Amino acid sequence: MQKPHEQYVVKRCSPEDALEHVRDGDTIVVPTGVGEPPALLTALSAQRTRFHDVRVAQILAMRKFGYFERETAHHVRHAALFLGGASRSAGQGGWCDFIPNYFSEIPVLIERGLMPADVVFAMASPMNEQGFFALSLGTDYTMAAVEKARAVVLEVNPNVPFAHGQCHIHISQVTALVESEDAILEVGLPKIGQVQEAIGKFVADMIDDGSTLQIGYGGIPDAVVMQLTHKHDLGIHTEMIGDGILTLIDSGAVTNRRKTFMPGKMVATFALGSQKLYKFIHHNPMIEMHPSNFTNDPYIAGQNDKLVSINATLQVDLLGQCGSESIAHLPYSGTGGQVDFVRAANRSRGGKSFIVLPSTAKDNSISRIVPMLTAGTHATTSKNDVNYVVTEYGVAQLRGKSAKQRAQAMIAIAHPDFRASLREAANNMCVF
Repeated sequence: MQKPHEQYVVKRCSPEDALEHVRDGDTIVVPTGVGEPPALLTALSAQRTRFHDVRVAQILAMRKFGYFERETAHHVRHAALFLGGASRSAGQGGWCDFIPNYFSEIPVLIERGLMPADVVFAMASPMNEQGFFALSLGTDYTMAAVEKARAVVLEVNPNVPFAHGQCHIHISQVTALVESEDAILEVGLPKIGQVQEAIGKFVADMIDDGSTLQIGYGGIPDAVVMQLTHKHDLGIHTEMIGDGILTLIDSGAVTNRRKTFMPGKMVATFALGSQKLYKFIHHNPMIEMHPSNFTNDPYIAGQNDKLVSINATLQVDLLGQCGSESIAHLPYSGTGGQVDFVRAANRSRGGKSFIVLPSTAKDNSISRIVPMLTAGTHATTSKNDVNYVVTEYGVAQLRGKSAKQRAQAMIAIAHPDFRASLREAANNMCVF
């Protein structure tokens, strides 16, 4: 049997040669965010017209590759598990596929054959002496795809960290590999304004020492993070690890000592941040990267006592139903892990889940708190799951409350300019 290094040499090829492993009709699975392999996807884009009906399935695309173009969608097109800046116009225009899902269940969809995974294209760390690579930037659903795929192609980059956890793939599982040395894409912290800061303070004041945090990406979650640096013995069990969490580690607020599940360990499924973050992950025994059916499973995550989840939404109605992923019928993002972690926090002993949003949009001309979700809105988190809703005007705790009590609490945290019309709507709907 060939040694790992010998197998590596045999399987090394150019990005263009790696495309020989793609067939018409294939679905290529690509990891979340910066785990996407740019050299492979650039080569695929350049040669996309040679293929027919190939899909690239990914939860969050970072770069707008050539296959996002409408004119060539019948050759290669994007299949979005979550829409972002690179994929949103194609998703709203209809020339990429949108696949509704819970982040925690994507590996299960792949395992059960409900979502095809013919080929894997993924970024990977350099191989270690035992022949293992780490899919540390996007472990997510990619590990499940590796087990199902006909061909696994890695883009090996020395800037990708080698992480601990369930994120390793052996050279014997690899069909082909290409090499690149480009710096990993960096994603900075969002801009935080006065509204985000006010919401962040309400949430931060309700987070106790010893809590375990799930923190999403965005201005409001990061505004919360910046106000937690004085806390003690916080833990991390999240889907995304970003630079905000590094701030808490540097301040001494995160120790993971009081976690009741995997104490001493930070747990995540993908990384999105700076070079400092990626270097922090490299061979760091404090952090483990695991698939999303581990990190996001409500039963597993809920084993952390005092689990706090913080997630943003676009619109909430008077009963607490959240439309977090569309603007009316137009898809805007996706479910992601919001429902996973809301349910996990509800299961957790002493857990709290926060849905956060500014009270208005478009320069205070539109209320984000509405009598009922706008027609066509994709409902994300149900009224039965929502715990706390927070705007810059306060906190509404909804669990255990009647419809009337919920409406009263939601109106109290709406922008003052819209409270009268919301009360009138509530009366007309017989909620009051």
